[in-house]
Formats: sequence, structure tokens, C-alpha cells
Amino acid sequence: MAVKKPIPKRSPARKKGGLSKKSKRTILVYLIIVFLIIMGATGLWLYREWQSYQRAIKAKFPEFGIQMPAQFLIHGIDVSRYQKKVAWQEVVNMEVLGVRIGFCFIKATEGRDHIDNRFHHNWRAVQKVGLPRGAYHFFIASQPGLAQARHFLEEVNFLPGDLPPVLDIEQLNRTSVSVMRREALRWLEEVEKVTGVKPIIYTNIDFYNKYLGEDFDDYPLWIAHYYRTDAPALNRNWLFWQHSDIGNVNGIDAKVDFNVFNGDSTAFRSLLIQ
Repeated sequence: MAVKKPIPKRSPARKKGGLSKKSKRTILVYLIIVFLIIMGATGLWLYREWQSYQRAIKAKFPEFGIQMPAQFLIHGIDVSRYQKKVAWQEVVNMEVLGVRIGFCFIKATEGRDHIDNRFHHNWRAVQKVGLPRGAYHFFIASQPGLAQARHFLEEVNFLPGDLPPVLDIEQLNRTSVSVMRREALRWLEEVEKVTGVKPIIYTNIDFYNKYLGEDFDDYPLWIAHYYRTDAPALNRNWLFWQHSDIGNVNGIDAKVDFNVFNGDSTAFRSLLIQ
């Protein structure tokens, strides 16, 4: 009986136009190298961006003379007679690492009869240079809130584009907390009734926590809490934050309070009086 020879197995035929295993490995290596280069370049860019961000937040801005919370977009100052004569064009022209002055609050009145002797000049001059402006009243808790409100309204002529009126309240003036709250609310209610705009409360963080609190939570807040680089330590929403009282600005030969707005340009425009 004849013995059949085993038929040898054939290797699968290579498709025409296909790549060899070696070519595929070479392409894969190239793709991995390109991927690593892209990832490395991206990582380096992100690291440099992070370093730049950290410098902006933590490093001192020599021109302003203070640490700036540069994670906020809109920066501003507040002034009174203590800043004396201000060259407002120099103020608005100043820019450091993209940071410039974007608004200014101006002291207008105090108590029921005092007017800041630089107010009217500053009020007009700030409007001329196109800087959004706001006026504030320094509250004396031992005097009637209604009389103080009427005094403030006699001196300040609010126009479209201005910031809302501000009540600066930071002293008890030897009165009880209940009297202070009652008279402050009378000021706020009268000013809102006349202007049609809800006023902002300015105070420091200790005074707010001790004496204001829930009774005033419905009012927008401008809070003073100095020498922090992230945010004020406050358990409620805030609109403005006064983070330093020792800043420098071109055009002002005195130390200046620095503030930031808690929002973007759209939110800021929506805050302005219409």
C-alpha cells in the first residue's frame, strides 16, 4: 500500500499592498515618539502657565506696592480727602501685567452734615476720564439714619453708568447694636426709595460678623479683609473686596485702598445704574 506524503502547510499569502510587521512596528514607534513629544510640550506649556499664574497671585507687584489677587479680573480703588489732589488721567493710564484700575468709590458725606472737601471735584473728574464711579456715605450710628440719608442724597447726583450708593458702617459710636441696626436700615431704605437702586454695605469683616450679620444679608456687600491673596474669610456672598489699604497708584501721592469686583465684565456692567 502506497504511503501518502503529507502536504506541507502554506504560509498565508500576504495581501498585495500590505505592510510588513517590521514596517508596522516602525510606524508605531514613530507615533509613540510624536505622542510623547506633544505631551511633553503640552506639559511644559502648562507648567509655565502655572508658574506665571502663581507669580501673578503671590508675587508682589512693585508698581502697586502690594500683593495683588490677580485671579480677579476687575480692580479698583477708593478715595477721600486723604488722597488729596488726584491726577485721574494718570490713574486710568496705569497698567501693570494686564492689571489696571477699573472703578473708583469716592467718599461723599459723613453723618448728617459733613461733606468730604474733595468729593465734588473727584466726582466730576472721574466721570471725565471715563472711570466707573461710586459714592459712599460714612455712617455715624449715634445720628438719625434718615437725616444722614437725606444729606447724602442732596450731595450726590447719580447718573446712568454709576455704581450703586454705598453705606460705610464700621463703628457703633457709643450706641447699642439695636440702635445702630435700626438707623442703618433707615438710611438704606430711604436711599433705595429715592434712587430706585439697592445700596451696597461696606464694612470690615469683624464688624460684619459681630454686629450686622443676618439682618443685612439681603444687601450687596463690600467687605474689607486685608493682606490675603485668595479671598476674604466670609461665609456669605460678597460683591467687592477691599484687600489692602497701602497700595500705590500713579497720580496719587498717598497710600490707596485697593479692591476687586467678584465677577466678570458682564456682571460688572449689569451692576451699574441704568
